[in-house]
Amino acid sequence: QVQLVESGGGLVQAGGSLRLSCAASGRTFRSYAMGWFRQAPGKEREFVAVISWSGGSTYYADSVKGRFTISRDNANNTVYLQMNSLKPEDTAVYYCAAASLGVVTTTREYDYWGQGTQVTVSS
Repeated sequence: QVQLVESGGGLVQAGGSLRLSCAASGRTFRSYAMGWFRQAPGKEREFVAVISWSGGSTYYADSVKGRFTISRDNANNTVYLQMNSLKPEDTAVYYCAAASLGVVTTTREYDYWGQGTQVTVSS
């Protein structure tokens, strides 16, 4: 079992930056690919980024490519999402998730989810 706790969300002006963290419990953290998703009010949860268990492979949604960077620290069981050049349309609750299947991008392929952290970008 993996428990995930996100932090780092908040209110930021357009063009600003935030770094989200996701702390994982359990010694099997490095067995999972880790992903970030987001859900805006009235919308479905959507894929943002994913990183392989080793950190050697990453994949991003087109909407965040070049602005967001996903990384992980297996020694400290933590995954990060660095978000730069934020836009109002990035406003959402951000979730981290763990996938035993590897680098996957759909919600149904993820095994564990955090509770989410709110990111609000003002214009």
